[in-house]
Amino acid sequence: MATLVDIYANCGSQDVPYGSSGADWVKIDLVNDYLIFSGGSDAVADGEVIPSSADLNQAAVLLVGSETVVPKYFLADVSEGIIREIHLAGNIDAQYVFAFVFDGATATEPVLELWDDAGLNSIAIETLGAGTPANSWYKGICTTESSSGSSWVGAALAGSSSSHFISLNAGNGALLTSGVCYAQLKIVIPATASTAGLAAPVFVCKYADN
Repeated sequence: MATLVDIYANCGSQDVPYGSSGADWVKIDLVNDYLIFSGGSDAVADGEVIPSSADLNQAAVLLVGSETVVPKYFLADVSEGIIREIHLAGNIDAQYVFAFVFDGATATEPVLELWDDAGLNSIAIETLGAGTPANSWYKGICTTESSSGSSWVGAALAGSSSSHFISLNAGNGALLTSGVCYAQLKIVIPATASTAGLAAPVFVCKYADN
């Protein structure tokens, strides 16, 4: 039987593992839900209805000529029609932010990659480095064994080249049984960015089955 993975976002303020009592882990519908990265506003805030394009534009992160870390991270919960803030995501010292819950063993170590298309064969968009993975705005770090640390750096995420994806089992190889892996994400806009735009990269969790 194939091993399946469910992905959850910690939409609470407690940095506690998936399944902890009182925690607010929300399962991500991989077909309909999506992530929103924003400066935040009255309309783009925890518990508000899913914002329009105009709302998102008004809540965009301002470019000020220096490196900027995106401050707000949300899950668009389409079934509920609202957005939920992922309070611990970003440039924060936290461990339990995104959970990858596997119902069985894997043949390879699961990894998290970013691409700009569903075919998983292009990283041409500016936010993924325009073909240069090291220039990707998206940063990630495995937190399966420990928290991210303050002002963490992580890996620039773009494609599948070495050091530009997250090994979700902390480099320990395939999962020998069911279990949970964790990761932290943030977006860092470089000082050289000069134009605004809409980007919708594809996040993919890849692994081989037994």
